[in-house]
Amino acid sequence: MSQAESPDFEQSLKRLDEIVRALEEGDLGLNESLARYEEGVKLLRQSYELLQRAERRIELLSGLDAEGNPVTEPFDDSATFRAEQDGETTTSRRSRRRSAKKTSESEES
Repeated sequence: MSQAESPDFEQSLKRLDEIVRALEEGDLGLNESLARYEEGVKLLRQSYELLQRAERRIELLSGLDAEGNPVTEPFDDSATFRAEQDGETTTSRRSRRRSAKKTSESEES
């Protein structure tokens, strides 16, 4: 599903709420319950990604221009997204950077 076809954050939350209610009622069969659960997990991941992107955009606000408008810097999150798809987490990237820094510091000594 492309970004244009994916639901926005509010739509995802509404659908997640519907799924939770249906699962809690217990009127669905096993196959339908599993299908709804899978849909819910997918929506949860999409919502989390949307929240992360919004957080990064907020962090990039670097001030105000002469007219009082926020000044932002463009952010290319495709590298982050690709790393996450490859199973690399933020923590592992940080650890790798710290390890590289320690190695270069010890080489300088």
